[in-house]
Amino acid sequence: TTKMWKFLFVVCIVDVALAVDKYNFKKCDESGFCKRLRKIQPRNSPYVVNPDTVSIGSTSISLEIENTETSVIFSVELSSLTDARARLRLREKNPLRQRYEVQGALVGEPDLQGLAVERQDGGSLTVGSENRKIVVSYSPFRVDFMIDSTAVVTLNAQGLLEFEHYRERSTRDADPPVEAAAEEGVEDSDKAGDDKQSEADAAAQSDDVDPPVNQEETVISEAGPDGDHETDEPDILEPKGPEPNLIPPPKPNLVPPPSDENQETELDDESEDEETEEEDEGDNDSRDDEGGMWEENFKSHHDSKPYGPSAVGIDISFPGCQHVYGIPEHADSLALKVTKDVSDPYRLYNLDVFEYELNNPMALYGSIPYMVAHSAKHTVGVFWHNAAETWVDISSSTTGKSVLSRLIDYFKSEQDLPQIDTHWMSESGIIDVFVMFGPKPLDVFRQYSKLTGTTPLPPLFALAYHQCRWNYNDQEDVEKVNKGFDENNIPYDVLWLDIEHTNGKKYFTWDSVRFPDSKKMQNDLYSYGHRMVTIIDPHVKRESGYHIHEEAQSKGFYVKKSDKSSDYEGHCWPGSSSWLDFVSPEVREWYATKFELDQYQGSTLSLFTWNDMNEPSVFNGPEITMHKDARHFGDWEHRDVHNVYGMFHQQASSEGQVRRSGGKERPFVLSRAFFAGSQRYGAIWTGDNLASWDHLAVSMPMLLSISVAGLPFIGADVGGFFKDPSEELLSRWYQTGAYQPFFRAHAHLDTRRREPWLYGKETLDSIRETIKARYALLPYWYTEFYKTSQTGQPVMRPLWVNYPTDTTTYSMDSEYLIGSDLLVKPVTAEGTTLISVYLPGENGVWYDQDNYKRYDSPQEVSLSVSATKIPVFIRGGGIISKKLRPRRSSNQMINDPYTLYIGLDKQGKASGLLYADDGHSFEYKNNKFLLRSFEFSDNELTSKSPRPEGVYESKSYIERVIILGLNSSPTSVVITEQATSFFSGGSARTLKFSYSAETKSLVIKKPGANIGTDFSLKLS
Repeated sequence: TTKMWKFLFVVCIVDVALAVDKYNFKKCDESGFCKRLRKIQPRNSPYVVNPDTVSIGSTSISLEIENTETSVIFSVELSSLTDARARLRLREKNPLRQRYEVQGALVGEPDLQGLAVERQDGGSLTVGSENRKIVVSYSPFRVDFMIDSTAVVTLNAQGLLEFEHYRERSTRDADPPVEAAAEEGVEDSDKAGDDKQSEADAAAQSDDVDPPVNQEETVISEAGPDGDHETDEPDILEPKGPEPNLIPPPKPNLVPPPSDENQETELDDESEDEETEEEDEGDNDSRDDEGGMWEENFKSHHDSKPYGPSAVGIDISFPGCQHVYGIPEHADSLALKVTKDVSDPYRLYNLDVFEYELNNPMALYGSIPYMVAHSAKHTVGVFWHNAAETWVDISSSTTGKSVLSRLIDYFKSEQDLPQIDTHWMSESGIIDVFVMFGPKPLDVFRQYSKLTGTTPLPPLFALAYHQCRWNYNDQEDVEKVNKGFDENNIPYDVLWLDIEHTNGKKYFTWDSVRFPDSKKMQNDLYSYGHRMVTIIDPHVKRESGYHIHEEAQSKGFYVKKSDKSSDYEGHCWPGSSSWLDFVSPEVREWYATKFELDQYQGSTLSLFTWNDMNEPSVFNGPEITMHKDARHFGDWEHRDVHNVYGMFHQQASSEGQVRRSGGKERPFVLSRAFFAGSQRYGAIWTGDNLASWDHLAVSMPMLLSISVAGLPFIGADVGGFFKDPSEELLSRWYQTGAYQPFFRAHAHLDTRRREPWLYGKETLDSIRETIKARYALLPYWYTEFYKTSQTGQPVMRPLWVNYPTDTTTYSMDSEYLIGSDLLVKPVTAEGTTLISVYLPGENGVWYDQDNYKRYDSPQEVSLSVSATKIPVFIRGGGIISKKLRPRRSSNQMINDPYTLYIGLDKQGKASGLLYADDGHSFEYKNNKFLLRSFEFSDNELTSKSPRPEGVYESKSYIERVIILGLNSSPTSVVITEQATSFFSGGSARTLKFSYSAETKSLVIKKPGANIGTDFSLKLS
């Protein structure tokens, strides 16, 4: 018994040691601006409109508001945009210095749309465009966005608007002395980088590898960027209690919408007003005097904050909604939880978090400040266009539409509605809010994509299977792995190399001992149809003679310290490093040139890129990232641009790949950090996950949240990055990853090798068949990425996107759709043999992809699952294209024939699209593509081109047609093809077929029609 307790104790200690040290990262009450703004309670807002400043243009409204507590004036611009969108910008009218306005997220200035005045008086202004209205109330300032006289988004209903204007520092702005704070930091000293130390130590264990610098040593020996020396004394952590319940009951909205001019609300009695004013004044005074406004400390790190407080915040409400989604990245549920009064707000601040904690609102690697609210009646979106550290509080309440009706006399009285209230708080910048009116989910995705862009068509290989680990040892190891896939008949497309492939962690170089002929290695892989990816991080080793460092230093291309002149220095994998200033267009242009074949020695056109550590990760920095008072291009502080830094890195890498091919070949770049707009530059993944069942399960809500926020090319490390998965877990993770957009296996240096053939036969067979299933579906995946490139619709999506009135789906994140026609329910619990699947759709039909069994919907079904199967269903009414011939890689499938799977709905109809091109070049922009529209109705299948300008001469043909849900066997099947410029056509031909009465499925053999031709296939 004693031995058992000792064993359990050791296991617990090891488990804690491996988990994220969340005390390296701030909570709201440790972030000065979050603490200040979150303390503001619902109130009568001190911000009021000066009616004399209201100016109405053909597409926009401008006005001024005053903070009556400070007498500071702010300018507001409210614009009507095309495609049912609106924008509100709120700035200081006369700031002491310019505020940062985000660059790079938008694809351009949005197109404006006309609006007309519907009502204007001394207390409010109503303007409209089509069925949408915007109501601006003057005292206090409030904005309601409405559809058909129903408010769908409301700003400042709770009076939480706060805009900390730039000011001169006064004697009463008393922050704690820096020395005292530093002493506290010694006692609770920063362990930034300690979590990474186990990775660094692991790297050092491999042969001939320079270990990353020991962070405890460098903290002692190196002065930080602000001149303060770090300390190596251990943290003293206060014990933390259990997390509270995150789902409290709804509470009433404390601040009702404004009434007509001069009319008092129910809450406006004189005594309450006086009490509220006293409380507001007290809060304001305390906020002016409290610490963290003019300088701030976190552990041993100091933030000089030379411009003082600059935070902005406002409440945004969603009347009629009980569910909101988005604002990634968090390891949490898809439907966002209530946080106000029960936990920290959701944080958006790109951070390198080691083995992140689950079910937690703490920040992770990427940030997209975009939220979607959904109800059975409408879907709306809000984009908070700000790249600084941001926190979002969420609460539930009710709103009385009978009170709202006093805004405008045409409102109809209804009972109280549910409402989600959110409070957005950013450290700097301006308030720049976009509203997408919807009203349907796919409308919102399209509207948002017109702001931040869509994902361009990736190369086909990027949608196939990727094999990665930290690290493949050398060129011989690469050859053995490639041979292993070939000998075991497992397709793959890309082999990845981590940091150990470089010469001493210097990017754009090769270790000449381990990889003596990198070009030959890449060309050998390409001869099999495979590509390679190498890692290139944003930090640069400060080593004399290293060409990237010397050129960047001489050109002044590094981020600067707070003194504005010295290069910012910190520690990452190479040791002492500096960070390229990707905020600068000149730096991005220069960086792009480094991918050219004569610059990146040893590279070929089949080599692609992985951008890691680009939050940016600084091992000895505050929260393992860059100091906020570091300086970027344009003299902007890092606090202003932090969340957009990683996107600029990925942009420069992507543009570099395009440049090296003379603009002919599509790029592929994977990034860990991301922001709104990152979807234009490549894929992202969820970072350093763990080989555990709960991390497998959370990958789905994490990816769905990112997808809803407009970034569709997403994935999670198959098998988990840290620790060793069981064979069952590994098999189940492959089965899950095969049905997610980015499909890559990856593992830590300390884990056991995971090539599929190193496991038992059952596991090997399961992984092989899973990967083959992914390759068979590549035509469908590629078509879905074509669709998202056109409309911004998510590829991997929650069920409510396609079934918006089905309330059962609103909190569901354990199953999902790929496009409209595939439903997937992964197995995420150990030992599962029976699983429940919800099939949505009123009067609908779904077919099991494997056995063709039919299920009516809506209903929840219980299914048996084997070790090699997860539930995948084809929608009745959809047509899916597959390629079933096994190949080594996607490159070898380009001319293979297609099989069409037709799932009939209850009316005996179905439809679908197929997109194809050469899979790698930009020639599709010159109309070298084909798009086929398949329709099945009245026992006839037709194929036509909805975009006849597209011409791509494919050698592929229709090999087989499988019709599901056909109640009886036909007597004959006849196909008729039309002639094209590259196909002579032919007379009607009778085809062979077989029918199964048990599964009610028809298999039509060898129709033979070229995929690019119009044809009709008739059942008689």
